Amino acid sequence: KFLKPGKVVLVTAGRYAGRKGVIIQNTDNKNKERSYGNCLIAGVKKYPKKVTKGMSKRRIARRSTVGTFLRVYNHKHIFATRYNMDLSTELRGKISVADASRKANSKKIVKKVFQARYNNGSNRWFFQKLRF
Repeated sequence: KFLKPGKVVLVTAGRYAGRKGVIIQNTDNKNKERSYGNCLIAGVKKYPKKVTKGMSKRRIARRSTVGTFLRVYNHKHIFATRYNMDLSTELRGKISVADASRKANSKKIVKKVFQARYNNGSNRWFFQKLRF
């Protein structure tokens, strides 16, 4: 299918509706735990705010933080875009939501990767609020 790791999606339902995310893992077939096709999504919970020249370094640092989420979503609750984001090298095999401690560690890794991407200026459109 077209829902492959690295595909940028929009969340259409739930707490993070309207937020952008990236597919980390995809499962098309059903299992006992989840009787629907699902995928693990890492997304932007809090977008960075606008920064101006007159602000202090501390204020700029605060406004430039990226909040992230890591969650398993039903395929029906996401909207795939035509965009892809290459996260394979940075996140391959490091992300797990099996238990609370692993999920917390995975969240930290995702936050670090997203923050680095934002600071470098790559994938700028991904870190901007969705306006329509």
